[in-house]
Amino acid sequence: MALRKTPNADLKRTYGFFVQVGMIISLLLLIVAFTTNIQRGDTMEIEQIEQEVVQMDEILQTEQIQKPPPPPRPPVPVEVPNDEILEDEDLDLDSMLDFDTPINVPPPPPPPDEEEEFDEPEIFEIVEQMPELIGGIGALQAKARYPEIARKANVEGRVIVRFVVDENGNVTDPTILRGIGGGCDIEAIRVITEHAKFIPGRQRGRAVPVKYTLPIVFKLR
Repeated sequence: MALRKTPNADLKRTYGFFVQVGMIISLLLLIVAFTTNIQRGDTMEIEQIEQEVVQMDEILQTEQIQKPPPPPRPPVPVEVPNDEILEDEDLDLDSMLDFDTPINVPPPPPPPDEEEEFDEPEIFEIVEQMPELIGGIGALQAKARYPEIARKANVEGRVIVRFVVDENGNVTDPTILRGIGGGCDIEAIRVITEHAKFIPGRQRGRAVPVKYTLPIVFKLR
């Protein structure tokens, strides 16, 4: 007896076939879709954003000034109690001192040598009564002899001599303040030293040494 195939058996066999065909078609469609998007040639442009440059300023380090340490505080005074009583100690002096033993006292130092001090007399510039030249400047000028060297060299001029008139009216320590040379300076000192005589100057009624200045003129005739 031959078996007859039912319609359900045919459906089961055809269902599996169609399912496989459908999956294959779906895969092909996916592959075609991806391939088409890749071959389309559309390019994606990536916009590059320019980064902002931040400039950093150089910060200078401030110099720290070290302050000197503060002075130490003065110590706090501590009050000392005055109620303490010092105990008197008995000193046995009789056993330590022998009054019969002579005491060796060193001799006193010799007295210092008395040196005689001579006070130098004060020399005045200006006094109440200035020295006066005895005979006048004309008589003193007549004592001057013209040096031969100065005469031959035609040397003329005024020689200023400074000196000290002592308490007796004599000339001491003559010096040339302004000279002309040619032997005239030496002649001016000679004339004043040998022939000048003064009435001494006085200060408070007492004769004192005074600085004085005289000119000696040399002029060819």
